[in-house]
Amino acid sequence: MDIRLLLSRRFLTQKSIMTLLMGFYIIGTIYGYYWYKDQLIDTAASHPAWHLPFVPDSPTASLFFTLAALWLWLSPAGRTVGRWPRAVRGVVEALAVVTSIKYGVWATVIIFASAYYGSPFVWQDWMLIASHLSMAVCAVLYGRFFIYGLGALAVAAAWTLLNDVMDYSLGIYPSLPQSLDDRLAGVAIFTFALTLFSVALAAVVALALRHQETGVRLAAR
Repeated sequence: MDIRLLLSRRFLTQKSIMTLLMGFYIIGTIYGYYWYKDQLIDTAASHPAWHLPFVPDSPTASLFFTLAALWLWLSPAGRTVGRWPRAVRGVVEALAVVTSIKYGVWATVIIFASAYYGSPFVWQDWMLIASHLSMAVCAVLYGRFFIYGLGALAVAAAWTLLNDVMDYSLGIYPSLPQSLDDRLAGVAIFTFALTLFSVALAAVVALALRHQETGVRLAAR
């Protein structure tokens, strides 16, 4: 089968694929918040309630992508009624792409780094690596079909950088293995750098890959 067909809008947004995608993302998002339950409880006991949204990073990224994918499914051409609903959609999509790339790569690198520094590597880590890398891949694949622009991307960048500041200034970053807790400064620097990389890649998706996808669709007519 032609790889271009497998990567095309027609294939990736067909009903069966979207149904499967939504099923995986809904289940994964729910499980992700469940995985954070202990940290959320601890944070609620020692921090103001408004700090809580900054705790569960990966499941919130998954939630953004679930909403963006659902919007794409229900309104493929982006004809959301009204200026403000369209703006909200763009921000959600930009957040979905930026945070999915960031935390998909972040979790994978952290798992391998912790193993390198001596933490045990167990079979569940492969499951986490596969699921988180899939987040990053889906963000790039489906981001080509989203409608967000540079303004929405700026909002997503600001939110993600704010999340980094909150995580590492207040100590509400995702739980780390002991081998990396001792190297927290390096983890924080990597996290901030990865945010900038993710924003840059989201811009490439919005500008270069999306225009390429549009050109392919026009050529196919």
